[in-house]
Amino acid sequence: MNFARAIVRPPGPNFADGLTSAGDGAPDFALALGQHRDYCAALEGCGLALTRLDPDPAFPDGTFVEDTAIVTPRGAILTRPGAPTRSGEIVSVGRVLPALFTRVLSIDAPGTVDGGDVCEADGHYFIGVSARTNPSGAAQLRVHLQTLGYTASLVDIRASRALLHLKTGVAYLGDGVWVVAAAVEDELGSMGLDARHDVIRVPPQEGYAANCVRVNDRVLVPAGHPGIAAAITDRGLEPLPLEMSEFRKMDGGLSCLSLRFA
Repeated sequence: MNFARAIVRPPGPNFADGLTSAGDGAPDFALALGQHRDYCAALEGCGLALTRLDPDPAFPDGTFVEDTAIVTPRGAILTRPGAPTRSGEIVSVGRVLPALFTRVLSIDAPGTVDGGDVCEADGHYFIGVSARTNPSGAAQLRVHLQTLGYTASLVDIRASRALLHLKTGVAYLGDGVWVVAAAVEDELGSMGLDARHDVIRVPPQEGYAANCVRVNDRVLVPAGHPGIAAAITDRGLEPLPLEMSEFRKMDGGLSCLSLRFA
């Protein structure tokens, strides 16, 4: 899919108060702002026009906008993030979606969905059932996607200690190319990836880079992971390394920082 637009939100001054299990210390706010500016510049360099939301001091995790909506060429679905402290993030995102999409659906209680649990591949959506996306939310999302004309299937990752979200360990780069963290390959077996697919297996020392994002002719990858960058290059794609150290401290990856759509 070619992208033309993206929604982004920079981190606020209380970014360090957000949720994290990384154990890597508090993020440097000034450095995080610089990394976010570089991220936005990369999206613009790939041809995307940005809708920039203001930081919301009420929600320190608000920079991770991907979790608040599922955006497709046929409509958007406003989610209900699974962490109670993040539920209010959907309000500001919900205000901008109607101007960008002709159809906006939503997840209702008791369902919860984090957008980081949703991986799209050529019109099929894999929905991770996780600590943040519950069975009710996943079932609602599958129905909404089917209403919009897509297919969807559920992937239960609740037993995995390594996966906060489905896309923590897997990415689809288009043209049949998948990226999968070796540490969680067995747990993602229900996705049906096998020898028929072109799978880049990311070794444990580069596991964070499994969360990479194809944006038109480039693939955004976390800087400092030469193995996956080389594998992407071998597939005829062009990696675009970006520093992500401060977002990694808050359990965030490249896909988390934007909602990308045609």
